[in-house]
Amino acid sequence: MVSKSTLVIAHLAYFYASCPNQRQLNSKSTISPALYLAFALLLLVPVRLHGLTQMALPDFDSVRNWQIVQEVAAGDLRHLFRHASPLFMLLYAPVAWLTADYRVFLVLNALLALVPIGMLAAFVARETRLPGWQTGLLTLLMGSATFLTFGGRDFTMSAGSLLCFAGLQAAYYRRLQQPGPATLYRATLWLLLGLSFNYKFLLTLPILAVLEWWQADGLLWRRGHWWRVILLLAAPFTLLSAVGWLAGLPWYTWGAVYYSVLFPGAANAAGRTANLHPDLLYYFRFLLDFESWLVWVGLLGPLGLLWLQWRAGRLRRGQALPFELYLAVWGWCLLAGMSLLLKAPRGLLWAYGLWYTLGLLMLARPWRGRRLPAPLLAALLLAALAGNFYRLQREVYAYIRPTSYPAVAAWLTAHGGGPVASTVGLGLTSFYPDTVQSVTREAALPALARRGYRYVLLDTYWRVTNVQQFDSLRRRPPLAAWPEPALTSPLLFLEHSEFTGLSYEQTLHRQQQARQDTAQLRVYGIR
Repeated sequence: MVSKSTLVIAHLAYFYASCPNQRQLNSKSTISPALYLAFALLLLVPVRLHGLTQMALPDFDSVRNWQIVQEVAAGDLRHLFRHASPLFMLLYAPVAWLTADYRVFLVLNALLALVPIGMLAAFVARETRLPGWQTGLLTLLMGSATFLTFGGRDFTMSAGSLLCFAGLQAAYYRRLQQPGPATLYRATLWLLLGLSFNYKFLLTLPILAVLEWWQADGLLWRRGHWWRVILLLAAPFTLLSAVGWLAGLPWYTWGAVYYSVLFPGAANAAGRTANLHPDLLYYFRFLLDFESWLVWVGLLGPLGLLWLQWRAGRLRRGQALPFELYLAVWGWCLLAGMSLLLKAPRGLLWAYGLWYTLGLLMLARPWRGRRLPAPLLAALLLAALAGNFYRLQREVYAYIRPTSYPAVAAWLTAHGGGPVASTVGLGLTSFYPDTVQSVTREAALPALARRGYRYVLLDTYWRVTNVQQFDSLRRRPPLAAWPEPALTSPLLFLEHSEFTGLSYEQTLHRQQQARQDTAQLRVYGIR
């Protein structure tokens, strides 16, 4: 992977070296920003796909989504509204008509996750007239961010959710700059798509309310726009709920998913009950340990701009926010809101790109009439990019090995096969032709044995999810064992801290315990 990282840096150095003087590094460059952006996206393809097809589906949700997409493709809509994400299931159902190979879904979703990177970079370049070389570097910086890369390698709704957010960013900024029905409804359409992709898009509503209050132009309340917006947002809920009802689901199924998320009725398998978990340092620790220094420039730098605007008397309700502050408001509100809820790095999924963008803009903008010299700016951005690739090697690529689940499946088949129990995780499902039953309690195994289950796979995913119900099982000698380093990734553990309710330190402590295991997959006979 070092050679690929070097290749990307070399190409960017060529961007800079091909300009004989500073004039060619400004907005008058003869090379279109779109070409830089397209070339940067092409360079990001191997970064996102490196080793991906050697891996298994990385988590429980990815496996269930892969299964449900196939169910929907076959006309079974029982789980269409899982995670309130029907649009995700419908988007990939046609792919399931052609293939059930999970690797195809992983690759397509990874490529889809690059689209919002390009959309956000294009939006920023258009609004700030960013020079082409800076547009290319911005695209690469966002696309190589540690979590955006890690989170773009699963089969969940994150990629589509990020795409809808990038579309909403551009559309809503246009609504603020050019108030009118057309721009208002265009932004509403992106909000509609986001809500159909992921229930977490609800988090955009209070931020939009704050921005509408600040805009104070009354557009939403004039000539009945407010009720047209509500009808537009209600349309997919009405249509898809009717489809679900015709398929035999209760008409309120989609709404019931929202209710169960907001008001969980019982503890989950890890013992977590609440949705609120005020831990104001969680995300700051994560950014410090896993993301670039440029993110901190983007997070904190706009505070200086905010101060200057306030001192100059330019921050008044009803006045348009500068572009940088518009992006900063989104980032700050996301950070503030998520700091009160249960934590996982994906809680700031939409903010990482904003902070990389703001970091570049803060370095490139004039302060007291002076700008950083273009060679120095280019050097700083290239250094940040090199740091990104170092972190990707350490936190993502270091855990890539050919998955051992096929070896587990082959052993089980050679020893009689049949349905198999698995401790929480479903990673074996993609490789094993018979039933793989997830269990969250060791006490459930005797009942499964009476139904013909002969083996149980002690999958280290139980550590990831903090479901500590298998003590007596793991004290026994296994029949066979295999390594699966992907199950010891710190990012995988942190991604499940929302499920476990554990703090940042507790989560990484459990990850360190998991790394001490010599094997992550162990097969036992069910007694």
